[in-house]
Amino acid sequence: MKLDILNTSGEKTGRQAELNESIFGIEPNEHSVYLAVKQFLANQRQGTHKSKERSEITGSTRKLFRQKGTGNARRGDIKSPLLYGGGTIFGPRPRNYGFKLNRKVKELARRSALSAKAKSGNLMVIEDFTYEAPKTSRFVEMLSKLGLDGGRSLMVMPEVDRNVVLSARNVQKTEVIQSADLHTYGIMKAGKLVITEKALEAINKSAEN
Repeated sequence: MKLDILNTSGEKTGRQAELNESIFGIEPNEHSVYLAVKQFLANQRQGTHKSKERSEITGSTRKLFRQKGTGNARRGDIKSPLLYGGGTIFGPRPRNYGFKLNRKVKELARRSALSAKAKSGNLMVIEDFTYEAPKTSRFVEMLSKLGLDGGRSLMVMPEVDRNVVLSARNVQKTEVIQSADLHTYGIMKAGKLVITEKALEAINKSAEN
């Protein structure tokens, strides 16, 4: 599979990039993508929620009134979960929502996400670029020329370029990451996936490992 390489002005350079079939040409496995996205979102949860239970409420343990003869329902102490201000029954406790996912499943999910982007025509390859200094207006202009100013996009570079990252930091719906940090959730969340030439080489080589 081949794609035309565009320059930062959105014009074809006359060159084409080769997409590794074992990554971009496979049949997407939707269940592995679901598991990878679920794990990513679960790992983002802090899990610090907590409600006070009966033993943690401040109050007397004295029985409010005798068991029989009052005409009222049986009642224990004032910390009863049935009373206003009492403890919570089966309330949330701090916990870790993360779960284990096999490396091969995560890799299959990543390849499936990349393949889905390629098949849907939402994958774009551009020539390598850099900035001498952070310039948000220049980055926004490039997105406009590439036709990416209206939706959510993810730009993948071979390594962290500080000036490019700073230029894109305040641009809404756009994220810049290095190829080593490319993950399934980021791919699926982005409407358009933009990969530079050297980043594509790194992704193609990952299939050999």
